[in-house]
Amino acid sequence: QLRLVESGGGLVESGGSLRLSCAASQSTLRYYSLAWFRQAPGTEREGVSCLSVVDGSTRYADSVKGRFTIPGHAKNTVFLQMNSLKPEDTAVYYCAVTKGATLSIQQYLYDYWGQGTQVTVSS
Repeated sequence: QLRLVESGGGLVESGGSLRLSCAASQSTLRYYSLAWFRQAPGTEREGVSCLSVVDGSTRYADSVKGRFTIPGHAKNTVFLQMNSLKPEDTAVYYCAVTKGATLSIQQYLYDYWGQGTQVTVSS
């Protein structure tokens, strides 16, 4: 059973940066695609970004484009670099993976999920 653990969340001021990590329990994510989702209180979970590890392609939601990036990945760890953070970015951030290549950030496609890490951006 593949397990994912997110880390790197915290409290940051508006305009600040954070880097989230998603570590997998197996030695490589080489044949997987990974996505980042977030859920703010009282809202539905939304897709933020995804990385097709098969070919390195990335995709970002319009709300984070130009501010968030997936700056490559280590063998079993993927990162989310979040710059110019805004209060509306406050949410629990989750990583999820699925086998094969996809650039979709639809939740139903992803089979394995982490427990989430809280990101809070103060104004």
